[in-house]
Amino acid sequence: MRDLPPSPPRAADVVAARLYDAGCRLAFGMPGGEVLTLVDALERAGIRFILCKHENAAAFMAEGAWHRTGAPGILVATVGPGALNGVNAVANAHQDRVPLIVLSGCVDADEAQTYTHQVLDQTQVFRPITKATFTLNTGAARVIADKAVGIALEGRPGPVHIDVPITVAVTPVTPDIPARRAVAAPLIPDPTTLEAMRASLARAERPILIVGVDALNQGFDGHRADMSDTLRTFVETFNVPVLTTYKAKGLLPEDHPLALGGAGLSPKADKVLLPMVQRADLIIGLGYDPIEMRTGWRDFYFPGIQEMIDITAEPNHHYMHQATTNIVGDCAATLIAMSNEVAPRDTWTSGEIAAVKCDLADAFPRDDAWGPAAVIDTCRNVLPRDTLATADSGAHRILLSHMWECYEPRGLMQSSALCTMGCAIPLAMGAQVVEPDRPVVSFSGDAGFLMVAGELSTAAELGLKTIFVVFVDASLSLIELKQRQRQLTNAGVDFAKHDFAAMGKAFGGAGHTVSSRAELKTALDAAQNSDTFTVIAAVIERGAYDGRI
Repeated sequence: MRDLPPSPPRAADVVAARLYDAGCRLAFGMPGGEVLTLVDALERAGIRFILCKHENAAAFMAEGAWHRTGAPGILVATVGPGALNGVNAVANAHQDRVPLIVLSGCVDADEAQTYTHQVLDQTQVFRPITKATFTLNTGAARVIADKAVGIALEGRPGPVHIDVPITVAVTPVTPDIPARRAVAAPLIPDPTTLEAMRASLARAERPILIVGVDALNQGFDGHRADMSDTLRTFVETFNVPVLTTYKAKGLLPEDHPLALGGAGLSPKADKVLLPMVQRADLIIGLGYDPIEMRTGWRDFYFPGIQEMIDITAEPNHHYMHQATTNIVGDCAATLIAMSNEVAPRDTWTSGEIAAVKCDLADAFPRDDAWGPAAVIDTCRNVLPRDTLATADSGAHRILLSHMWECYEPRGLMQSSALCTMGCAIPLAMGAQVVEPDRPVVSFSGDAGFLMVAGELSTAAELGLKTIFVVFVDASLSLIELKQRQRQLTNAGVDFAKHDFAAMGKAFGGAGHTVSSRAELKTALDAAQNSDTFTVIAAVIERGAYDGRI
């Protein structure tokens, strides 16, 4: 419920009101004395502040909420160590294209000249990992707030930082509201380029779509749009198979006959998918950003033999691949314009699409009696179709990204560009706060779980019913696997086994330890009927990912 701000409003109230107008209803963080006015302003504006146990987890909760609402996430961090605790998740938001508003408290500029306790240049810290950074002042408070929201959302989304000096936050500002800048209209190519694109589509016998995070976040007007229907209409009209990055999974439901699943980090998947891409005569990169991809996806396009049309939110400055035609524009609008007045033709007439789907199924079998693949398969079969999932970084994420079918955008959330650990639990919690009655499951390795275990207390305080699945093998499995592959001595990758189910109970939830499909099914059934969160510790063998990813 909104509360009236002071009259005239404080600078902090101006920021909070603009965030409320952008659809924000949740903020996450840990306050210090320097941000108490900000917290008060957010609450008065109708934005609920949720106390977390660490700023890094708070930022991931904010991202999880954004995935479900489309409104920018909000991280509140106090001066010094509070702000710095959030750096990892802010960098992740920058690379994973997440519109995150970072509100940090800071000492007033004149005070900082003679006061050094906890004082550092926070704008310099955040500048390289955000789209923009500002220091709030009273004269331009409304403009700064509006710029922050616009920059965070428009084009390729990302984080924006606002440093809020202590006295500026409480200082009244004038009530005059400047006109907001008009939002950008969707961009489409010029007529000549469009005609060339249509000609490429019309003559293509083996077209393929590679869909990425820019398509997921599509919407040049600053408002996220779901282009699933546009994508589905296009691929069904022209019989175009679709592979996605891990972030874009579900834009085309993955049980669709034209869906080839996700790609990114798995050599096993690459052996199936890259030859398919190389057989294509037209590659359409739809919002495809190679920041999610491993080195095997560098220069996969062959000029002179293939054509490639790249439709992205920003110009190609990465040089990881090139294209025949580069379009900076709106993914959905460009796809519609490109297909206009183009007659469909028979494509992939030798059954290649079905064959690739079969090869992928063979590469990631689901018939293990037990192990990580059996855990994923059991969870996908037992949990409802509309279950939201999150994945932490590690070996399990690579396997999960290929075995977990998504039927809607953002059905599987993860750190796909920065690949940081400790994200799955808070991502799931943020999504669950927004949709408390929807099934949400997170998948973590035991090391990633331990990084953020304290947030289970936050889950209990919020009354969440999230299911937290932990793969327990007492090892950094992916790193240990790479260590063995390089024939190096085992060092720094093993740790003790812990009772994760007991941790869940200790923090006020339910806990189960399982070592078979039957035990896991029983635990999942109980979790779905529980009135609290549940930790399920799935004990697997050391080396269980060998040959799997």
